[in-house]
Amino acid sequence: MPAKKLSDAEIQAVLSKLPGWKIVNGKLHREYECKDFVAAFGNMTRVALVAEAMNHHPEWFNVWNKVMIDLVTHSVKGISDYDFVLAEKIEEIFTPPRPIFPDEKK
Repeated sequence: MPAKKLSDAEIQAVLSKLPGWKIVNGKLHREYECKDFVAAFGNMTRVALVAEAMNHHPEWFNVWNKVMIDLVTHSVKGISDYDFVLAEKIEEIFTPPRPIFPDEKK
């Protein structure tokens, strides 16, 4: 199924469900800070596998523990539904699950 370019209203509606993501220079943008370079690069590798499977690749930049990601669909000349699908998958990779009982010690 081809990518569907989203209107500004559609972008804002979906964007509200993705904390930390924003529009910068016409692209869906997010920055992550990991504990170190290995964690950052490991997460990037996991994203690369997902992106390749989707045939939808991010624009990104990495310095030590920081990863900056921009998503845009060049074929539709804007932000598409594919960008948000990939953003959700990226969020799952970079944001570890939170414990149900954060004060509980094992």
